[in-house]
Amino acid sequence: MSFFKELFRLIFGKHEEAAAPPPVVAPERMVAPGTNIHYHPELIDKLTGDHQVLLELFGETSEAAGRGDVVEAAERLDAFRVALHDHLLTENVKLYIYLTHFFAEDQQSHRLIHDFRHEMDAIGKVVLQFLGKYQDLAEHPELAPAFAKELAAIGKVLVDRIKREEGTLYPLYTG
Repeated sequence: MSFFKELFRLIFGKHEEAAAPPPVVAPERMVAPGTNIHYHPELIDKLTGDHQVLLELFGETSEAAGRGDVVEAAERLDAFRVALHDHLLTENVKLYIYLTHFFAEDQQSHRLIHDFRHEMDAIGKVVLQFLGKYQDLAEHPELAPAFAKELAAIGKVLVDRIKREEGTLYPLYTG
């Protein structure tokens, strides 16, 4: 088990277990008010599964960098980039838009969702800049020390963000 996956498990006390049946959805949650955006009972399971994949890929990238294997680190980093793009797109389209409309009349929840979304936009920009900066890492092994340092900093931010999303934001969706 990778370092980041183990760290995540320790923080949240999560372990691999059988998937629970999808929750019964109250009729008023089926479609976000004023939209055609439907509630997806499997969405949170998908997003938390994405988190596990992202943490695993991140851990593999970190382990490869720690061994000085910039080719493997670059390959794992590219897989991380693809998985992150997919996750962010799903979150933006299916989670944030739904929650924004569903909680339009609840100022406190609406503000929390807005803040989460804007924070993720900022984190996403930093991570995507990092990914762009090191996309050719395999051809530039001299970047390895700086890469490892930046990778560790990004890992801390991602673990914190995942913890807060799963503890605060995602329960709003399953409500």
